[in-house]
Amino acid sequence: MFAKNTYINRREKLKKSVRSGLLLFLGNDDCGINYEGNTYDFRQDSTFLYYFGLPYAGLSAVINIDEDQTIIFGDEITIDQIVWMGTQPTLKEKSDRVGVQQVMPSAQLPKYLKKAAGSGQQIHFLPTYRAEHKLKLLDWLSLPVQQQTPSVDFIKAVVNMRIYKTGEELQEIQNACEATAIMHKIAFRRLHAGNTESHITSLMTAFVLNSGMRLSFPIIATVNGQILHNHYHGNTVKKNDLFLIDAGAETEMGYAGDMSSTIPVGGKFTAMQRDVYDIQVAAHLTAVEALGPGVYFKEVYELAAKVICEGMKSLGLIKGNSDDAHQEGVYSLFFPHGLGHMLGLDVHDMENLGEEWVGYDGQPRSTQFGRKSLRLVRKLESGFVLTIEPGIYFIPELIDLWKRENKFADFINYDRLELYRHFGGIRNEEVYLINSTGALILGEKLPLTADEVEAAMKSLFEQ
Repeated sequence: MFAKNTYINRREKLKKSVRSGLLLFLGNDDCGINYEGNTYDFRQDSTFLYYFGLPYAGLSAVINIDEDQTIIFGDEITIDQIVWMGTQPTLKEKSDRVGVQQVMPSAQLPKYLKKAAGSGQQIHFLPTYRAEHKLKLLDWLSLPVQQQTPSVDFIKAVVNMRIYKTGEELQEIQNACEATAIMHKIAFRRLHAGNTESHITSLMTAFVLNSGMRLSFPIIATVNGQILHNHYHGNTVKKNDLFLIDAGAETEMGYAGDMSSTIPVGGKFTAMQRDVYDIQVAAHLTAVEALGPGVYFKEVYELAAKVICEGMKSLGLIKGNSDDAHQEGVYSLFFPHGLGHMLGLDVHDMENLGEEWVGYDGQPRSTQFGRKSLRLVRKLESGFVLTIEPGIYFIPELIDLWKRENKFADFINYDRLELYRHFGGIRNEEVYLINSTGALILGEKLPLTADEVEAAMKSLFEQ
């Protein structure tokens, strides 16, 4: 964890931002996979980590702004737990590490909250994403799930702190991104016909675990890149397949990396693959060049989308006026997701707090297919960390649906599109820090252009 004063200062700043009431922090509990004693790998709630830094299950906390109290609630582990899991610091020792002087048993928290509510004090809590959190709010505050309305003031205060990465946070993200780049290079070395998706995935996972880290999300390593979040690893790799990797490491303190690569099996793109790949890279580089403080990320997305639209027209897949096709969202048949997302303690940073506050800063969201999937549109500021990841995909199910609906028939050449039906998908992803002059890539830069990828694969084959 960071130094004690980091957490003290964060909590003081949060108190000044919200100004009144009681802030309730719900830490995570262990969760059984198929029975209570067989648990998933524990991961603490990210906002709890940000303000309290303690990666232990079974903790909750309050910051009572009105009474100037900060309390961590939890229980000492029993001798039975020690026998099975080993010892831990005491609750007081844990709290001392992050500058909290007052601790109470978990059983005291409902009483504390009911007393606060009975005195008319406002109790702020954040959006829930686990069933255990919903049940706790029901028990502690007598709030049915339908009435568990999170505090907008609390959300906005947290977002307005976590969104700006400090120097010590950036070092953690840099470490995660460096490990992530190595994960990808390991995959490059073992990417050959006859290998399996599962084997390549296992090699990346082994490196992360051996590095004292964990995965920041389940690895995507697939010959079916047209499935955007494909976690199936049962295929055998064949020559001339396009192999899409989307993977990231997470540091011990919870900070994430996230990169994507698309590699031709055998080391060389076919002519058709290179044509599409070059368009994706052009969109990527256009987006990177546009990054900087004061720029709206939605405008960066539109630049990338326009490149893809024009590129699809050059391949004969889109016809008519490319500006009109771009405006109508025709490109979303090939690029149905956003351009990138915030990155930090979450791989999609603060997504549980609501994209309307994190990525949109309260701006309205588009309802148009493709544009409605943007996670980030707001004006960029120095200290933001985000990904750039435009993609091009040929999704048979989506193509068939639009063709049946005669959608955009004036713009889409459905007959020619059949040639690309089994093409798959392409995505490359990098992590950038917005600074005062533009943007700085985090982690080692992986091969990006077709020539760079082929040269890297040739070099690996010769080793």
